[in-house]
Amino acid sequence: MYWNEDKKKEKFEIPDDIVDVSFVVKCKCLPLEHMESLSESLYTVLPWLEEEKLAGIHPINGAESGNGWERSHDPNELIYLSRRQKMTLRLPKQRLAEAETMVGKTINVEGYDIEIGKSAVKKLSDLPTAFCRSILIDGRMDEQEFMQWAFEELKALDITVRKMMPGIERVVTLADNKERVTRGLMVAELKQDESVRLQQYGMGEGRKLGCGIFMPQKDIKAVNSDD
Repeated sequence: MYWNEDKKKEKFEIPDDIVDVSFVVKCKCLPLEHMESLSESLYTVLPWLEEEKLAGIHPINGAESGNGWERSHDPNELIYLSRRQKMTLRLPKQRLAEAETMVGKTINVEGYDIEIGKSAVKKLSDLPTAFCRSILIDGRMDEQEFMQWAFEELKALDITVRKMMPGIERVVTLADNKERVTRGLMVAELKQDESVRLQQYGMGEGRKLGCGIFMPQKDIKAVNSDD
């Protein structure tokens, strides 16, 4: 018998081809449903952003927006922003220099000015749990239909589903008064490369509306907390 256990496991290196770049912003408050207006305003200063397939715009969450899992259903409710508030874009690395041109500029979102300050770049995470508050789906799905759809989407990304849990369903009204349905999803026990890949590619459409963008989570309990 030959037995060799000295084989060293290769250390996983998080790729930096897709990163999160955050900008300090100065703005007192924004409506809860601000993403469509935010994306349109960003297109005026970053014209390429709309067509950049892997780019995403994170929602700006304020002090009264909850933890991102369950939030108010009133789209006109205001969220109040702290002095350390950040606006984050998920971008291909080659777009970083162009994104930096926003620093020092002011955009307007739903009548509220947002002054854009200094930026910081952060790699994606390889934590085993990731969640997305809003995944854009076609029409209404019951929980079983949504989970089957999510399973197929993850499979297409070469991600083996071990544990996943659906979040709440919400209806978002866009500027054309068209209602779209979103649903949250938590995926756990991801391998390191799977976690990064899920963050890179997301799930479903609407990345510029803050949809389909997964965030790493240290603790599953935090995802389900209402506090």
